[in-house]
Amino acid sequence: MSVGVSTSAPLSPTSGTSVGMSTFSIMDYVVFVLLLVLSLAIGLYHACRGWGRHTVGELLMADRKMGCLPVALSLLATFQSAVAILGVPSEIYRFGTQYWFLGCCYFLGLLIPAHIFIPVFYRLHLTSAYEYLELRFNKTVRVCGTVTFIFQMVIYMGVVLYAPSLALNAVTGFDLWLSVLALGIVCTVYTAL
Repeated sequence: MSVGVSTSAPLSPTSGTSVGMSTFSIMDYVVFVLLLVLSLAIGLYHACRGWGRHTVGELLMADRKMGCLPVALSLLATFQSAVAILGVPSEIYRFGTQYWFLGCCYFLGLLIPAHIFIPVFYRLHLTSAYEYLELRFNKTVRVCGTVTFIFQMVIYMGVVLYAPSLALNAVTGFDLWLSVLALGIVCTVYTAL
């Protein structure tokens, strides 16, 4: 039994037909703009509602009164980004399910901090690992750790903003850098508020 293999070239479009790029309809643009406006409105609402009345403990740790489910959902949202949403399916499509082993490593790798580091931070009433660095060593070590993290996050944020802007550019035809600027402004205003 033999398997036939086609060696013909792919069909090219004729001069009378054109391959059009799919773009947003009016309704898609309305939904997209509403999403951005709603994101800003949520940030503005919560900023104005408690402006100047919250302590650092309330803002960063929810006054240590939050249940397990909201904390877990918050951590889950923190680990998600456009890079993961766009990149993981393409990685699995291209290279297969070996990416699954990364999930197993996360599961094992997160048990150590959850059972060793987090209880120490909780008992010491610390809000970050950088406070622990200052407590354990000195302020210079804390500043070096903070600067390293900021540098890493600036690079990471560039990639995280570029990925959805690239997808937005492919779907809508928006200018790529205008998309990066628009998403960056919305995210910065929301986070700052």
